[in-house]
Amino acid sequence: MATAWTVKDDTGRLLADFVGPSPVEVGRRIVLGHYDAFRLEVSSSYRALFDRAVSQALERRGWQIVRIRGRQPMRPACAAEAGALL
Repeated sequence: MATAWTVKDDTGRLLADFVGPSPVEVGRRIVLGHYDAFRLEVSSSYRALFDRAVSQALERRGWQIVRIRGRQPMRPACAAEAGALL
């Protein structure tokens, strides 16, 4: 099952423009300035500045970053059916 992250606005709508593979990637799309992905992983002080900027942007707009799940692959209902398919 694929997991993605996006932004939910103050009315509960999911915003497709901000979909990303992780909350950090979604945050990078929200903030105005450029934040280097490598430095976000290796520098705790840089990450703290980034987290503060993301939090302020989310709070100002009334948004939140949420996880969304993709569709599950089709599977047989029971093991007997799985054996019949082989």
